[in-house]
Amino acid sequence: MKKYLCCLMLCACGFTPMFSGENTDIYVPAISGINGIELRNALNSKFGGQKDATAPYTLTVSLRNPTTKYKALEPTGDATWQEIQLKADYTLQHGDETIASGTEVASESYTFVRYLVAANASYNNAVTNTITVLADKIGTRAIADVAAYERKK
Repeated sequence: MKKYLCCLMLCACGFTPMFSGENTDIYVPAISGINGIELRNALNSKFGGQKDATAPYTLTVSLRNPTTKYKALEPTGDATWQEIQLKADYTLQHGDETIASGTEVASESYTFVRYLVAANASYNNAVTNTITVLADKIGTRAIADVAAYERKK
């Protein structure tokens, strides 16, 4: 009974979920680099699949190279933790009109060990997780901007 009452109250307030029938027909052109391929795939997944260049909206993303910095050092001077940071500049367009643009940043810390294979695996996992967070940030902002633009028209 409480479930139905909550649903009725939400319907009456004018609330509409962000993904309810809104147009997410967004084309993402190729992004350079291996990390760019992963970011584009994650964005296309968020938008419901890969679209072609005839889509009404285009999201152009420029991914910068990852940067790393030391987070923890042992008394010997060896690093034990590092942080990877990825930055992406994006522009959302409808035809020739720019709807939104900005920069998103995502970072993650990872264990840096002396063993090469383990260190590479830790780094690669951190990059993958960072790309996922970056795709969520950019994708959510693009969907919200498209929804706002559609309501404004």
